[in-house]
Amino acid sequence: MTGITMGKALNLALHDALERDDHVVMFGEDVGKLGGVFRVSDGLQDEFGRERVFNTPLAEATIAALALGLAMKGFRPVAEMQFDAFSYPSFQQVTSNIAKYHTRTGGAVNMQLVIRIPYGGNIGAIEQHSESPETYYAHTAGLKVVTPSTPEDAYRLLTAAIQDPDPVIFLEPKARYWMRQDVELPATPLPLDRANVVREGRDATLIAYGPTVQTALAAAEQGEAEGVSLEVVDLRSLAPLDMDTLRTSVRKTRRAVVVHEAPVFMGLGAEIAAQLMHDLFDVLEAPIERIGNATIPYPPSRFEKLFLPDADRILEAVDRIREY
Repeated sequence: MTGITMGKALNLALHDALERDDHVVMFGEDVGKLGGVFRVSDGLQDEFGRERVFNTPLAEATIAALALGLAMKGFRPVAEMQFDAFSYPSFQQVTSNIAKYHTRTGGAVNMQLVIRIPYGGNIGAIEQHSESPETYYAHTAGLKVVTPSTPEDAYRLLTAAIQDPDPVIFLEPKARYWMRQDVELPATPLPLDRANVVREGRDATLIAYGPTVQTALAAAEQGEAEGVSLEVVDLRSLAPLDMDTLRTSVRKTRRAVVVHEAPVFMGLGAEIAAQLMHDLFDVLEAPIERIGNATIPYPPSRFEKLFLPDADRILEAVDRIREY
């Protein structure tokens, strides 16, 4: 398809999953006739009916509990949390029950479900609509956590997530919902545990995911104009982490910068930096740099451009590690 948005790619992945498997059901706040706040489920209720695509009360803990119960009965539920911070009321169900039920039952019951969460900033919204909760979920054993950065990856990762036997937290970078890309459909599912080298380089590796992959690519373009060759790796999977791909890239470039919208303090970049420093200590030419947000509540929208990572901040970090 020519020039489809990420939102449309997700819509098509949901459509194809519903069409392919009668056990797939989708639900959440306003996902029916309205098609969701970001219109990702637009038209699905009209085609598949209210029993398979339906609205829920404004009660996120109930949405997660419903997904749990349906998975126990052999359905493949796809639940939507309307915004990132709205998922917090469901946290107990997700971390205490959904993540643990397969183990708790000795493997007798699969938790084959997906929880979709629009996340991240840069849409001119307030706090509770612009959060980065990925570390909470990636820290929880029993959950897979993935996030796309392009329309094609959105289709392929969501398709794989719905088919996966484990519970998947599917984080959708809302600032990229309108990003367009030519996508050949149907596209094969992607592995849920593999990173992707989206740009080759030799002087340093930029590690990013979700909304910051395009930011890293913009920095790499600027760097090339200044004679700096930057490799860009899209994590795709936050749990598990594909450390093999990261080690291969950093072993080549010998320097790395991790970029995410979440706060630097205890963000995912801390774990990545720790593992790379441990595994490649004798290879690295400089400490791993981390670019993220300050540990403060998300600011008013007029300040978010100052708050979020940009190409200039990334290139300043690259300068530091090249001069180390």
